[in-house]
Amino acid sequence: MRALSGMRALAATLCTLEPQVAAHATEMFAVLSDPSIYEFENAPPESAAWLFERFTKLETRTSADGSELWLNWVVRLPCGALAGYTQATVLPTGVAFIACELASRYWRRGLGSCAVAAMIDELAGTYGVHTALAVLKARNFRSLAWLRHLGFCAGTVGCIADTDVQPDELVMCSSIRRQADA
Repeated sequence: MRALSGMRALAATLCTLEPQVAAHATEMFAVLSDPSIYEFENAPPESAAWLFERFTKLETRTSADGSELWLNWVVRLPCGALAGYTQATVLPTGVAFIACELASRYWRRGLGSCAVAAMIDELAGTYGVHTALAVLKARNFRSLAWLRHLGFCAGTVGCIADTDVQPDELVMCSSIRRQADA
């Protein structure tokens, strides 16, 4: 796995992805307080201070044992506002668990697809990721349709063998090819 000193901002057609840092917490608290985001699971952050602490921990960019990379980017719009974030947990095997969370006012505009495509290109080209996985609640019809739009398919046994999946969850899988290999 690549050293983290090189985590960089990513330019995409509809947005810029900035490496997430604690300084983003106050602005992201407003974004992540949208109750529509939590229809299927989780809850909004407790406070901006709580989010600041969380983002500070994530700035290490690695798990406690150093075996996983934790790569998080905030999604910044051309107008300067933040719309959400993308994240990837990169395993030493070249597999990454990915996620994207946007405030509901930005849904269905192509922003999430654009941001995740930029992140996946970076994961493949810079971090050697060859497979992306997304775990979601089975009833989350919006995320399921969005992942299918991005080319993800239901995870196969080999793809999800070591994945902790709850009975009410699905795993979606995508093989990644670097742009240079395509």
